[in-house]
Amino acid sequence: MKWRKPVVVMLFVTVLAPIVLYTDRLGSSVASSPRNQFSIEDVFTFNFGGDKRQLNLLPQESSANLKEPIGIVYSDDSTTSLSDSGDSVQISNMYQEMQLRESVEHKTRVLSTTNEDDQFKVENSIRQVTEGLHEGDLGGTLQKLESTREEGGQQRSTENNGTVSTSVAVEMKTENERQSSQMSASKVGDAKEEEPVKFKSEKQSVEMVMADTQVRHLKDQLIRSRVYLSLAATRNNPHFVRELRIRMKEIQRVLGDATKDSDLPRNAIEKLKGMEQTLAKGRQIQDDCAAVVKKLRAMLHSTEEQLRVHKKQTLFLTQLTAKTLPKGLHCFPLRLSTEYYALNSSQRQFPNQERLEDPSFYHYALFSDNILAAAVVVNSTVSHAKDPFKHVFHIVTDRLNYAAMRMWFIANPPSKATIQVQNVEEFTWLNSSYSPVLKQLGSPSMIDYYFKSPRGNADTNLKYRNPKYLSILNHLRFYLPEIFPRLKKVLFLDDDIVVQKDLSALWSLDLNGNVNGAVETCGESFHRFDRYLNFSNPLISKNFDPRACGWAYGMNIFDLEEWRRQNITEVYHTWQKLNHDRQLWKLGTLPPGLITFWKRTHILDRLWHVLGLGYNPSVNQREIERAAVIHYNGNMKPWLEISIPKYRNYWAKYVDYDHVYLRECNINP
Repeated sequence: MKWRKPVVVMLFVTVLAPIVLYTDRLGSSVASSPRNQFSIEDVFTFNFGGDKRQLNLLPQESSANLKEPIGIVYSDDSTTSLSDSGDSVQISNMYQEMQLRESVEHKTRVLSTTNEDDQFKVENSIRQVTEGLHEGDLGGTLQKLESTREEGGQQRSTENNGTVSTSVAVEMKTENERQSSQMSASKVGDAKEEEPVKFKSEKQSVEMVMADTQVRHLKDQLIRSRVYLSLAATRNNPHFVRELRIRMKEIQRVLGDATKDSDLPRNAIEKLKGMEQTLAKGRQIQDDCAAVVKKLRAMLHSTEEQLRVHKKQTLFLTQLTAKTLPKGLHCFPLRLSTEYYALNSSQRQFPNQERLEDPSFYHYALFSDNILAAAVVVNSTVSHAKDPFKHVFHIVTDRLNYAAMRMWFIANPPSKATIQVQNVEEFTWLNSSYSPVLKQLGSPSMIDYYFKSPRGNADTNLKYRNPKYLSILNHLRFYLPEIFPRLKKVLFLDDDIVVQKDLSALWSLDLNGNVNGAVETCGESFHRFDRYLNFSNPLISKNFDPRACGWAYGMNIFDLEEWRRQNITEVYHTWQKLNHDRQLWKLGTLPPGLITFWKRTHILDRLWHVLGLGYNPSVNQREIERAAVIHYNGNMKPWLEISIPKYRNYWAKYVDYDHVYLRECNINP
């Protein structure tokens, strides 16, 4: 017991002495340097007896590797930055989450060993590449990857010299680079987001291009097979020829109507490989490349010639189809004519005939021999009219369709509107002595042009050999004041149009002293004057501008009072006489219309009249929906089978296909 107290004192001194010594040296070390120069190195390094040593807990780290943290507000996807007016509470929460995440990462990095350093660098490089691709900054990411590799090489050389590597400095530098890339991504904003979309679209285009790889390969095999069958060396080998023909039949069955690889049957690959083996035998039999090239050139020339012939035949058949009356439309007027002549005289009359010459009503002029087309024009106009009672339709047709046209509108009166149907042959004033065009249409030269000209003549373009040019109905538009002597304004409509809005505003339109109100069509180069008129003739070149905009027939408002005042009909007659030999323009009504109404046309807004539905499958859909009148100008009329399918319903919805006359003549949508 007597030794207890001395032992306790010695133990106390033994424990307390190192603490006093440690505290004394630490205080002297801190006091020896200014307070504002205290650095992290002072914590890691102490001097014991003049010998500078490192603590064993953490590896030595240079202060040059430490950088001041950059204050960054992160978004969830690290691609867009928060706006300056963002919610402060949201920013605070995100900043706290960032601090918590960094503290956890820091603890993890401090506890990591040097043996895990290489693995960490590899993972960090992969993450940089992934983040760089996500942000669309591929170049910056590759630069970071190269810098990381260089640092890794330097670090490994340091380890070989016996120096302990530090993962803290590398990780902090990587974090700073990642933060800088995120900051640049937030500045770029939406521009960065467009890059993945671009890559995606390019990938989709490549996939679409490659969707028919096998189909193309199979077709190429068939071509090569035909070449071998035509070569003398392979034809002398009957066994090979027999095998090749069998393979060709197999490939043809596999192809069928396939346009992409997904349409091919399951055994397509097997057949393709079998054909390749057979073609390899052909290469062994015939190895003369010059003969193969010569045969391919001959096949190419033959194919081009066949294509030219087929194009010409297609053009001819298309024109023929467009000008030939379908069987149903031939039956339709015959059925109506039979019904008309069964009526008594009182039943053949239209009501409200007193409105026909009243200028206070809205008068339409329609010249057609197509009953179904005329019915669509009238039905679509009346269905969109605000006041159908005030609309009057003047229809002029030929003798063959006169009874049928009257019968249709007698049996199907257009609501409260007024109808008049006239026969053009009853216009006794319209004869060859008065109208130059009538005289020309009956001349022997015109008949020869239509029926006796050789097809090889360049002047015999099929579109000019249209029977409608021989019909006086096509030229009645130049005699409106004579047909309607008491009217002031008339709206002229073609029979291949559909009305989609009320047109009554056109009668109150001020034409500013002009005669014709029409929509310009010079959006394309072929709609200018030089495409319709022969400017090599001095009569044309001296009086007109070749680059002047053309305009469209089909929906035209005519001021008949101004027409009479300027004697427009005589202007038309003068130019028709000058064109007796067709040297100023070919046939048709638009070229003489452009000449007759030169500097007398008021341009309407284009939405009054949208054209092209009879030949152009790319007409703007929005313009079609907004148009007051849509026009099926061209060969693909909506009542023909060759019409453009996506435009057909605009016309077909005004036809009652359940009508007994249409069913009897097998007229279907």
